[in-house]
Amino acid sequence: MSKRLSIGIRGMATSTSTAPKGATVVERKRYPNYKVIVLNDDFNTFDHVAKCLLKYIPGMSSDRAWELTEQVHFEGLATVWTGPQEQAELYHQQLRREGLTMAPLEEA
Repeated sequence: MSKRLSIGIRGMATSTSTAPKGATVVERKRYPNYKVIVLNDDFNTFDHVAKCLLKYIPGMSSDRAWELTEQVHFEGLATVWTGPQEQAELYHQQLRREGLTMAPLEEA
């Protein structure tokens, strides 16, 4: 940063600051969240889907797991978790390993 010395009123020295030429502004962006989506299928039972959601999705309650399971059945899919990519990949993989039919991860 360059400084210039200038003479103010009554001969007193003052300094002013100017931004250097070619300075860039760094803009911070947040990492995107990802959705974990369970799809309806003809072979997983309501009980199995609800138990998997309870087992692998943090903070999942029994009532919420059943609501989401019914949404999967009646609407064809449900977003069961949204958050950072690394965690979304883990939950997606765990649910798929249990035999649930999963949509590809997508940005929220």
